[in-house]
Order: sequence, then structure tokens, then C-alpha cells
Amino acid sequence: MHPRILAATVVIAGAAFAAVVGVAFFDWPNAQLRSADVALARVVLPGFSGRVSAVSVRGPDGTRFPVAIRAGRLWPLAKIPAGERLTIAVTVRRPAWASWLLGKTKLRRFSVRTPVARLRGTWLQVRAGTEVKVAFDSPVSLVSLAGKPGKGLAHPSELVPAGILASGVHVAGAIEIAAVPRLWERLPAPVRVSWFPALPEPQVLTEPRPGAPLAPDGRLTLTFSRPVADVLGSERPQLSPAIPGRWRLRDAHTLTYTPDGDGFALGTDVSVSLSHPVIIAGQPASSASRTLQWQVPIGSTLRLQQLLAQLGYLPLSWQAGAAAPKTARAELASALTTPSGHFSWRYANTPASLEALWSAGQSNTITRGAVMMFEHDNDLAVDGIAGPHVWNALIADTVADKRAKGGYDYVYVHRDVPQSLNLWVDGQTILSSPGNTGVPAAPTQLGTYAVFEHIPIGTMRGVNPDGSHYDDPGIRWISYFHGGDAIHSFTRASYGTPQSLGCVELPLSAAAEVWPYTPIGTLVTIEN
Repeated sequence: MHPRILAATVVIAGAAFAAVVGVAFFDWPNAQLRSADVALARVVLPGFSGRVSAVSVRGPDGTRFPVAIRAGRLWPLAKIPAGERLTIAVTVRRPAWASWLLGKTKLRRFSVRTPVARLRGTWLQVRAGTEVKVAFDSPVSLVSLAGKPGKGLAHPSELVPAGILASGVHVAGAIEIAAVPRLWERLPAPVRVSWFPALPEPQVLTEPRPGAPLAPDGRLTLTFSRPVADVLGSERPQLSPAIPGRWRLRDAHTLTYTPDGDGFALGTDVSVSLSHPVIIAGQPASSASRTLQWQVPIGSTLRLQQLLAQLGYLPLSWQAGAAAPKTARAELASALTTPSGHFSWRYANTPASLEALWSAGQSNTITRGAVMMFEHDNDLAVDGIAGPHVWNALIADTVADKRAKGGYDYVYVHRDVPQSLNLWVDGQTILSSPGNTGVPAAPTQLGTYAVFEHIPIGTMRGVNPDGSHYDDPGIRWISYFHGGDAIHSFTRASYGTPQSLGCVELPLSAAAEVWPYTPIGTLVTIEN
């Protein structure tokens, strides 16, 4: 080659080398990150920049979210929360011919935030006969209604039908809704949306609805069609009966009352009084009211029996299927959702007449007598009915493990001659005594009854079969069990035949021995 040509070539090559070095240090093309319609992002690779060799996506706390790259788009392989700030690290492998100067790889980091859709309103006015629709400020693709799993929409939309026609029973209502703009996003906590008829008067939507059962540990939610301040001013609803707790303003339209401590008592009628009348959702517009009412369910008969057995008031024991915490709240819940377990007779030689009275989960004489005894032990009115006061005391005694003071006593009387009274205590018949029952004109009624009055001495009055009246003072060791019929002492020339006017008469010594074992609630069976 001619020397001049060789020199020119060297100069040109040197200039090209200088240009490459200049671009490498000042303006070499790098990977870029752009938004994508439904993917997380799109990686753009200008000419000569190379190819993507790795991508890492992490949350603000370092949590890694795996992704796949398809046609330059990043697709999450796990759910990512909406509104999450992400750091995306893209590693690009450069062309081999440039890597000797620029390095084999280039790492670039980008910061992006996943899209969020927000509700335009949570209190809707809906005309009767129209479909309830929920509006968002941007299109959503995945929606969850009423706690159901998320469902993808055929096309992203800002307006989501709730699947409810605002008529009939759905004239007003509420629904929990959660939605996200992308199918790969994790649904957020649901938001409550309420709707009301398009009426000029203030309305209230309650949960639970008025008249529906109220759980002991439940809360009351009142959602008004207008802001609470506009409907009630600064006043708050009055709860009756008053229990510890307070009203909280969840949002401008919604008040909630959450009870403290043990919650609402079982079997209690709960009412809420408002300072101004409102239309209760679902009721005619002309029936505005200031009072809302609910009832707390009473405990189940089976759970009542379980607790009575556990505290020693039944001739049966009860063994729980699984251990449960002994707290008032846990016991309240168990009263309505009965735990599993099994009953067994406490004594091997229980009288057949007593066993025949028992039925688990159903009201029976054994249970009624046990309730009466429990009521008497706890200074409650004795009626054999497990009302709110009985349940409160039962739960308190269960938590405190306060058991019945004595064992289990039972009396059975044979009406066939020779008539007798038998006293069965804790598995043993400790006394059998001749006794007298009613004459044919005033027989002692067959059946099983619970003692309802227990006095050491008193006057017995009544009417004889011939219409005359009797008045016998100083009768000892009286236990009334059926109307005017009682077990008591009475002096007779003999015992073992019908001689009374319905009572069970015993010799003084036998009556004195029986009386301590026949407190209120003790069962007395009259049989042939």
C-alpha cells in the first residue's frame, strides 16, 4: 500500500475508535422502562443496547415478586398489592463487540407504582327498579363482591354492577366490594357501599336489620342516607339496656356500637333510641321511627344442660370434646354454637324412673329441676326457666368454676300398697320409709315434679272432699312439689295406705331425715 494511503487509513480508524469511545462513555443506548396497558411494565431496548438477561422486582420492604418477560412485557407471577411502590432492576447483556470497552452487562433500576382504583362514592341514591352500580375513578379488571373470590371482568370498566335490583327486599342495602385495575393485583380490604331509595327524608340501614338476632359479641351498625351530623346533630343514640361500650363514627354516614366486656346478655331485648325519626330501610316511607329493636338469642337447651352437668346440678356428667378457654366471651359464643362432647351417668345404679326422664338437647323435668336449684342457690327468682339472669349467672359460675354445694338427691314414692317413700342420694338409697298418699277422692298425681317450696314448719290449709275446710298448724318438714301436695310429717296410727288429701305423709323421724335432702329443685316421682 502506498504510504500516504496507509496513513489515511490509520487516521480514519483512529477517528472511528475515538467516536466509539465517546459514545460509550457519554451516549451509549440503555434499556428503558415504559408503562404497559395490562402488564406491569414494558422494557424498551434501543439499538445496540443488548438483550435483557435478568429482571428483579422488589417491594419497599425488600419482598421479591417473581415476574416473567413475554414480548418485552413484565408479567407478575404472584399477586402484588395495588398502589405498591416497586423497584425494578433490569440487567442487560451488551453485544460482544462492545463489551470489551463498555462491560458485559448494564444494571438499571426503575421505580414504579402499581395502579389503584378508588370508589367515587359509598352512599348511593338509587331509583326503584334500577340496578345498583358502583363507580370507580378508573377502570377495574378484578372485582370481589360480598366477600366472594375475585372475578375478572370481560372488559375493564369504571362502572361495576352489584348484581342487585333496587326493588322489593333490596329497596336499600349494603355490600362489601373490593376491586383492582389489573388482574395480577392483590385485592385490598373491601369497602362497604350502601344504597338508599331516592327519597327526601333521612333513612337508616342497620346491621343486623331491626328484629333480627343480635349476637352477644356482635356490634350494631347504623348507616344513614345523610351525614350523621345532619340527621342526629351532636347527639348519639341511646342504648337500652345500657351496657359498657360506646358509639364510634366510622365515616360521615355510619355509626357503630361495639360492646365492651362480656357483650350483650343472652336473651336480652336491645333497643336504640334516636333523637330524630328516620325511615328504616325496607319499610314504608310513612313509617318513620325513633326506635330500633333487636333480640339477643337465648342459649341452646343442649348447652344449658352441659353447663348444669359441668357445675354438678345434674345426675350426669359432661365431657367436652376439646378444651376451650374459660372466659365469659368464649362461654357466650358456646351458648349459641354448642361444643361437642358427651354425657354419662354419674352413678352406676341410677333409678330407672330417673333415667327415663332424661333427653339430651330437649327440655325435660331433670333440666327444669336443675335450673330451679341453680336459681335458688344464686338468689334468683325460682321459675325453672333459663332466662337472661340464669344464663349470666351460669356463665359466671362456669368461669369461676363454682360448683353446686351438695350431691344429687332424688325421691321416688310407690303408690301401690304398701306405700313407701325412697330417698336416693349420690348413687345410694339411704332411706326407705312407709308413707301415705292421697285417698281415692284426692289422689296423689302420678308423675315427676320438682320441689318449689321448702320450709321446716308451717300451716297447711285446704278443702276436704266433703267441702269442709281444714287448717293444720305446726306441720313439720314440708317440701311442696305439686300444687298443694307436699312431703311432710303427719301423725297417723299407721303408714303405707292412702290416707292423705294428696300429700305424701311420713312419720316425724323419717320426715326429719328426708327434709335436708329435698331442697328446691329436688325431683319427686310418684309411681305405682
